[in-house]
Amino acid sequence: MEMGEERRRKERRGEERRGEDRTGLDRTGQDRTGASCRDPTACPRSLCPWIEACGCRCRSQRDGEPGTPRRAAGNALQPPGMADKCSEGLLNGAVPGERGKQDKSVKRGNWGNQIEFVLTSVGYAVGLGNVWRFPYLCYRNGGGAFMFPYFIMLVFCGIPLFFMELSFGQFASQGCLGVWRVSPMFKGVGYGMMVVSTYIGIYYNVVICIAFYYFFVSMTRVLPWTYCSNAWNTPDCVGVLDGNLSSHATVNLTHLLNATQKRTSPSKEYWRRYVLNLSDDIGNLGEVRLPLLGCLGVSWVVVFLCLIKGVKSSGKVVYFTATFPYVVLTILFVRGITLEGALTGIMYYLTPQWDKILDAKVWGDAASQIFYSLGCAWGGLITMASYNKFHNNCYRDSIIISITNCATSVYAGFVIFSILGFMANHLGVDISKVADHGPGLAFVAYPEALTLLPISPLWSILFFFMLILLGLGTQFCLLETLVTAIVDEVGNEWIIRRKTFVTLGVAVAGFLLGIPLTTQAGIYWLLLMDNYAASFSLVIISCIMCVAIMYIYGHRNYFKDIEMMLGFPPPFFFQICWRFISPAIIFFILVFTVIQYRPISYNDYVYPTWAISIGFLMALSSVICIPIYAIYKVCRSEGDTLLERLKNATKASKDWGPALPEHRSGRYAPAFSPSTESNLEVQPLHPEKAQSEAAAASPVQGSNGLAHSQDSRL
Repeated sequence: MEMGEERRRKERRGEERRGEDRTGLDRTGQDRTGASCRDPTACPRSLCPWIEACGCRCRSQRDGEPGTPRRAAGNALQPPGMADKCSEGLLNGAVPGERGKQDKSVKRGNWGNQIEFVLTSVGYAVGLGNVWRFPYLCYRNGGGAFMFPYFIMLVFCGIPLFFMELSFGQFASQGCLGVWRVSPMFKGVGYGMMVVSTYIGIYYNVVICIAFYYFFVSMTRVLPWTYCSNAWNTPDCVGVLDGNLSSHATVNLTHLLNATQKRTSPSKEYWRRYVLNLSDDIGNLGEVRLPLLGCLGVSWVVVFLCLIKGVKSSGKVVYFTATFPYVVLTILFVRGITLEGALTGIMYYLTPQWDKILDAKVWGDAASQIFYSLGCAWGGLITMASYNKFHNNCYRDSIIISITNCATSVYAGFVIFSILGFMANHLGVDISKVADHGPGLAFVAYPEALTLLPISPLWSILFFFMLILLGLGTQFCLLETLVTAIVDEVGNEWIIRRKTFVTLGVAVAGFLLGIPLTTQAGIYWLLLMDNYAASFSLVIISCIMCVAIMYIYGHRNYFKDIEMMLGFPPPFFFQICWRFISPAIIFFILVFTVIQYRPISYNDYVYPTWAISIGFLMALSSVICIPIYAIYKVCRSEGDTLLERLKNATKASKDWGPALPEHRSGRYAPAFSPSTESNLEVQPLHPEKAQSEAAAASPVQGSNGLAHSQDSRL
């Protein structure tokens, strides 16, 4: 028997040498010419030479099916695209140690490349607030001194929260609802994000539609808000370019501004009396403004067409929508700094008032601006990251996107205040008289400043086109957040194939719900939603999300998940921020928001109590989802006692983890039976030899009465 065993071993060694001759590789996976391929230990050496050489993972499929070896010339077997895969080394951005894994989700889809994801996220984070809110906050809170708390909050709160949401969505490859398999009781946080995104998506597109309207009416030789000789103007209107002004227009106008509060600019009257035809009360809706309604339809059509194929289509659009605003900002900046008085405006914007740095309100404004500007707790970051490949370096992306967002805010301040400084110098007034924020800056102050420039329609077209693109970048993500959450929640093939119709349905619903905001009282409702629907509710949602991930799911588990995904654990600084610093800052923002609360008003109009009550109901409608779903989940969970039900409701579900089976390793690896490995079918080089070897390797009865195999490697 010993002589027979020795003969069979020699036969196997000869067969291995013949396999080396066909593949051109030796037994260690090293090409005999000296070129190294891949780690030969990735698959058992007994399977087949090309697996041994290339480290590719075989499948339980028959010859001829996708992913199986195919015969090439000389009767040798080669895997599909073996040469390409071997030359690539690490596939699809896999971390070291991960060999040949499929990193694309065919079912959900992925970004075409990482540039698309970065540009989409930049477009989502950089929105209208960067242009019409940050510059105003900066000059109001101490100019350059405001930059210090602003960047402190960016480092300790903004970037950590941004990284947390990106890693959360990318790890699970799910939207804002599906990710809460990590702790099912907190799925109400996902529903709260959907409610917030719905509110923001409704009124945000109305702002875009107004920008569309101004963009269209700017296509004329003279801007319609230049003079006071129009039918909608009142006797109180005084324009800086009116023909009835004397040669001492600056002095006369300055005297007029100081002497009376009745003076209104032509741009303000155009905004209030013509574009909005503003009613006297929020309850008096009046008629629908048909020009705005038409522009609202155009806005929703554009958003739908850009998202008609999900991230596949929107990922191509953002090459333009996310980059061209910077071209426009640069053009306006170059034009602005060449104007007389621009330096005064910029100095007013940047001059530090260090005494204000000890004011708690300055720190509160900085924290709030960072939090709201980055789009945390909206659900959009989780959704966009869910279309990433599993091993994408979202840590790097979070830093790049966050810094780009804040740098854009600072840059936009130069653009805004250079023009406003020129306008203040022209009028002979202090810049505080012309500085504004929100819709007042975008549709009143800045358009009036543009009328003072040569070829003013050109600058107006560029400015409002920039606002449109900034708004669309955010709107894309808001709509995709809702669509992705719906499709992932249903999750069957039928709705995945009809995702376009889901997108169409959401867009139509958004258009219909936005119609009341195009009435004569629409601006009242728009500001009400902006101040209440997406204010302190976002802070509460973000705080609960941090607690659920770090303390319910467990920070150690989450750090291990990130290490499995990225190849390294999150840096120690982020671990500390996630567990202690960021939740503390979020709580500070919440307290600050409550302390600084003032009833909403619009110019001289004070909102009635019933309108403010509706605002609070909108804010609570997103937060109330969290306890309602938690109670529902606890009641539906298994267990004899409340404590057992609570434990089961917070425990991660079985399907939590990476979406693709190729990535479910370690504690997420499925439990295989001992016979699983024997089910792998590999086509041998010589079937007749394989049969003879199988017969030779059949179990025999040993001297101790036990059956054993002649070759332990099989």
